[in-house]
Amino acid sequence: MHILLVASAFNSLTQRVLTELQDRGHTAGVVLALGDDEALREAVRQHAPALIVAPMLTTAIPEDIWRAHTCLIVHPGPPGDRGPSSLDWTLQAGAESWGVTVLEAVAEMDAGDVWAWSPLKVPPLAGKSDLYRGEVADAAVDAVLQAVERFGSGRYKPKRQKAADLAAGWRPFLKQAQRRIDWATDSTDTVLRQLRAADSQPGVLDELLGAPWHLHGGHPEDELRGAPGELLATRDGAICRATVDGAVWIAQLRPPGLCASSFKLPATEALGARLPDSVPEVPAPLDLPASRRTWREIRYSERGPVGVLNFSFAGGAMSTAQCRRLLDAYRFACARPTSVLVLGGLRDFFSNGIHLNVIEAAADPAEESWANIYAMNDLVEAVLTTTDRLTVAALGGNAAAGGVMLALAADEVWCRDGVVLNPHYRLMGLHGSEYWTYSLPRRVGVEEAERLTQSALPVSAKRAVALGLAQRVLQAAPEELGDEVERLAAQLAALPDLAARIAQKQEARARDEAIKPLQAYRDEELAHMRRNFFEAGEPYPALRSAFVRKHKALHTPPHLAALGLPR
Repeated sequence: MHILLVASAFNSLTQRVLTELQDRGHTAGVVLALGDDEALREAVRQHAPALIVAPMLTTAIPEDIWRAHTCLIVHPGPPGDRGPSSLDWTLQAGAESWGVTVLEAVAEMDAGDVWAWSPLKVPPLAGKSDLYRGEVADAAVDAVLQAVERFGSGRYKPKRQKAADLAAGWRPFLKQAQRRIDWATDSTDTVLRQLRAADSQPGVLDELLGAPWHLHGGHPEDELRGAPGELLATRDGAICRATVDGAVWIAQLRPPGLCASSFKLPATEALGARLPDSVPEVPAPLDLPASRRTWREIRYSERGPVGVLNFSFAGGAMSTAQCRRLLDAYRFACARPTSVLVLGGLRDFFSNGIHLNVIEAAADPAEESWANIYAMNDLVEAVLTTTDRLTVAALGGNAAAGGVMLALAADEVWCRDGVVLNPHYRLMGLHGSEYWTYSLPRRVGVEEAERLTQSALPVSAKRAVALGLAQRVLQAAPEELGDEVERLAAQLAALPDLAARIAQKQEARARDEAIKPLQAYRDEELAHMRRNFFEAGEPYPALRSAFVRKHKALHTPPHLAALGLPR
């Protein structure tokens, strides 16, 4: 059937629902609900959908639309739960299980008849955004697909919610006063719950070194100790702060208000000169014991012939410094006596490429863009030129732009079911680099590479395998992904033809290099990128600024508005 998705933003869940519906043979359109009800009505008239689905909606659908069309709302809570801060309240309370409900739009918020719902387990260490892209998205897709099937059958009657349950289930918007951390009395577990319930938005408003900040990201620390509230250490841009019974790491800070600099940055960069020289930088070895509870962006582990280089960067963005640290770790991993090297393998984002927030905050954003893309290219080149072992990119979460090209540099790409790839740069006004003009066409062909980069639309894990972007779809929950990746990597390392595969890889790389050196691809791409970064009139600076500051779109972008309409 033809389904129209109505969403406040084309966010990760909206993209996931779109691709899952397309994978099952439905056609789908997208319209952004941006406060212009007449534009929404016009989109509904143009699409004449059999069904309307709202994966993520912060405003009400006009009554005349939901009375004329069945409109299904995705709510991140079980039946009976209501309100705009469902996940925030859930994580703050430390709930171990939750759910997602698909209900029919009515005049009263979250009070419509229930078409489907799906339960989920809340992992103990996941922040709100991570949970939303992982277990919540999985449950949402299960419920949406079930609701769509029930609607399509024409026989299902949705379940009415009881008035008493609706009254009891209402929870209001969670305000900053209710998120406040009392460093003098709150335990580590309490602080972590507050931080995770506010990640990645709105953050927890707090005071630090004489200034107000929104705190983003919370991770436990099991060794460092100090007076409650004290800054104990820094590590790779994060700060460690003491609690009454331990300490927590805070990865990012954001100034409050609507000032030009009010966007998230690595905590130490946001603090700048405010950070006392007496606060030490405490590095984390790559191979910390699995039992340690501390924060680190990169870690390496080894099991027989398999090496696993895990990395997790906030929001999937990789700054110049992060790219260089990961490259150093990759070179360390390549010096180890393994035959299979896995990159990634953690839940949530794999990579979204260069770090636009850090670039925007730089004294010279164009120069920082240039440094960042150079560092990203160096990392991708190292993976492309690794010929003495097989490399696997294991994606537990979404990837975009240069992050997709980092994955394609590996010999095999494995995606957890539900991962969404965005292999394009166009929406940021960039030509793109990271050797995409080599890696993408060799995977999918020249014509498909052109289509993917120009259409600027998401690709599901299943579709990625069909296109040749990936080799495996892994059926694993986010928390189980690491074990599944290690199991499959061990099988790969045990294959009797492994040595032959490595030899074939060496021959292919030498053959490709003789036809056209990698440096030539890099030089051509960077010539375009230099214009994007430095020349007046290029759209990249304005698009970057709008993205970093989360400016609201004024209308549905043309490439989405045309989706699903007859040509």
